[in-house]
Amino acid sequence: MEKILILDFGSQYTQVIARKVRELGVYAEIYPYKITESEFKAINPTGLILSGGPSSVYADEAPHPSFDIFNTNIPILGICYGLQLIAYQNGGEVDKAAHREYGRAELLIDNNEDIFQNIDNSTVWMSHGDLLTKLPNGFEIIAHSNNSPICAIRNVARKIYGVQFHPEVHHTAQGKQILENFVRNICGCKDNWDAHSFIDTAIAKIQEQVGENEVICALSGGVDSTVLAVLLHKAIGDKLHCIHIDTGLMRLNESAKLMKLFAENFDMSIELIDGSETFLSRLAGVTEPEQKRKIIGKSFIDLFEVAAKMFNNSKWLAQGTLYPDVIESVSVKGPSVVIKSHHNVGGLPEKMGLQLLEPFRELFKDEVRAVGRELGVPDWFVNRHPFPGPGLGIRVLGEITTERVQVLQKADAIYIDEIRKAGLYDKIWQAFAVLLPVQSVGVMGDERTYENVCALRAVTSVDGMTADWFPMPYDTLASMSSRIINEVRGINRVVYDITSKPPGTIEWE
Repeated sequence: MEKILILDFGSQYTQVIARKVRELGVYAEIYPYKITESEFKAINPTGLILSGGPSSVYADEAPHPSFDIFNTNIPILGICYGLQLIAYQNGGEVDKAAHREYGRAELLIDNNEDIFQNIDNSTVWMSHGDLLTKLPNGFEIIAHSNNSPICAIRNVARKIYGVQFHPEVHHTAQGKQILENFVRNICGCKDNWDAHSFIDTAIAKIQEQVGENEVICALSGGVDSTVLAVLLHKAIGDKLHCIHIDTGLMRLNESAKLMKLFAENFDMSIELIDGSETFLSRLAGVTEPEQKRKIIGKSFIDLFEVAAKMFNNSKWLAQGTLYPDVIESVSVKGPSVVIKSHHNVGGLPEKMGLQLLEPFRELFKDEVRAVGRELGVPDWFVNRHPFPGPGLGIRVLGEITTERVQVLQKADAIYIDEIRKAGLYDKIWQAFAVLLPVQSVGVMGDERTYENVCALRAVTSVDGMTADWFPMPYDTLASMSSRIINEVRGINRVVYDITSKPPGTIEWE
């Protein structure tokens, strides 16, 4: 299969490059800049993209490839730092810019051929402190800006191109067209990557891996595990055993809705385990967020291990690991810092002697949704907002009790219902209510009340790495607040969270 290899030099936009290329129907994958020559040859990419990065090519610890990537005889596109690396390793010069350039700039095209075909002078997104001051031998200038006389270069004979700006971000007006010109016109790639082609390939691979053995799938009720279960069942049928544990920390009627979804749409058996008493009793009196997560994680493992013994012939444990998780584990600077712990099946494969099956390791979240639609999972479910593994355990701030969970479940259900009524659900990446460990004075029915505060959170995002708060219309906020206070006993005040990520996280705990 044709594929574009992206070498990561530490840019915050590297994942975006991969997503944009895949949106063009071409498979792309990310590797650290330190990839070895043998690994590179094994991948056999059709084209190579060098990401941006925060370093200067002259710095002592600047990221440089481990072999000469410029003599691989495949088309190369360097972005920002990637452009500077092209110049540095091919006889050009890079120096500190007199004026650092961050944000929007006007790109002025000097040559409308190949990579700039059908591209006009337009707005691009800059993020650099260095710039080219001397062209490498055999290269020519094909675009400039007011601050960067050498803003884009090419060597037609060697099929090497470089741009100082970031075509992958949405602030660059014609960025997707530039990437398409590189992928299609220069690399010669055709459409060979979509949900349908992934399903066909994945089913064959699953059948080959699993053989005559059986598979256990931890069905959390989220989009990833649900789509995974449907794909696995299509591949291996009754050799799949799904286990769903109701933690007591789910959304209102969540487990019942999940069981109904499968009963009405898919002929699959699911083992439902009611673990609410276990989870809530172990969480009694605990208020520290990280401790909550660890208790929830261990409780899940304990209950799952007991349930899995019903299926002694199973040799595989399936989980919905996504591509961003894989990328972060092999990032430029090593494994990512742990901000929050908890993974539903963490530690289970080794403990139970199972092999791990991860068919979604190469997919982004939106690609999993596309696979779900192709497999017949209803849109209302596929388009659901993300839900954290620890569930409402990290949305009931402070002590967790059955009563407080029930209060939040009702408030959250009203909140989401009002969002749907307003036609806003699909415009929001994630929305949820939080029950605060704060009480405030109120007046209800001419009587003084002293009850809980409920915070509402809604954000827009692409993949959750960064997020902006959603500008909820005032009349919708008013309706939400009125319903929650009138219909949920125990809440007398509603507030709206307008914190972006960063500096905040999306979840409160």
